[in-house]
Amino acid sequence: MVHEGANPMSIERTTRDARPEEPPARSGSKLARVAREELDGLRLRLLMARLALALLPEFVGLRLRPRLLRLAGLHIGRGTVMAGTPQITGGPDLHKLLRIGRDCWFNVGCFLDVRAEVTIGDRVQFGQQVMILTHTHEVGGPDRRSGKLTALPVRIGPGAWLGARSTILPGITIGEGAIVGAGAVVAADVPAGTVVGGVPAKVIRELD
Repeated sequence: MVHEGANPMSIERTTRDARPEEPPARSGSKLARVAREELDGLRLRLLMARLALALLPEFVGLRLRPRLLRLAGLHIGRGTVMAGTPQITGGPDLHKLLRIGRDCWFNVGCFLDVRAEVTIGDRVQFGQQVMILTHTHEVGGPDRRSGKLTALPVRIGPGAWLGARSTILPGITIGEGAIVGAGAVVAADVPAGTVVGGVPAKVIRELD
C-alpha cells in the first residue's frame, strides 16, 4: 500500500534496492575454462623441439632428435636413435609419464599417446608407424557409446621388437624379448620371448 503524500522517487528507489542482485556474469570464467581445454595439449618446449626437428629429413639427425627431446624435458636413455620424430601427445604430466630406455630404435611415423604411464625398456625396436595408446572410452549408453575417458599404462619390456604399423592398446605389457608382428593389434599382455601377430594378436611361437 502506498501512503498518500509519499515521495514517488523514494518508493522507486526502495523497490529497486529490494530487488535481488543478479548473479555476476560468468562469461570470463567460462572463457578461461574453454581456453584451458583448448590449450591442454600445448607443450611449449616440446613444440619448439618439434619445429626445429621438422627441418630434418627422415633418417637425418638420428641422434639429434632424442637430444632435443631431452632438452624439452622428456626422459630418453643414452644411445637411443630416431629416424623420424615420434608424434607424442598427452596431458600436463607427459614429461613425467614417458620413460624411454637406452639404445632404442624408432623408425619413422611412430605415435605415442601418453595419458598414462608409458615405460619403454632398453634396446626396444620400433618399426614404421607403431602406435602406443594409453587412453580409451568406457562403453556408454545407446545415445553415445563412447563414454567416459579412461587411461591405463603401457609397458614395453627390454629387447622387444614392435613390427611396422603394430598397435599396442591401453593397459598392455609386452614381455622382455618379445616380437609383435607387423600390423598386429595387441589387446592382451604378450609373454616374454614369444612372437605374436594378427588382429587381435595371438601367440604364434616361442623363441629360444
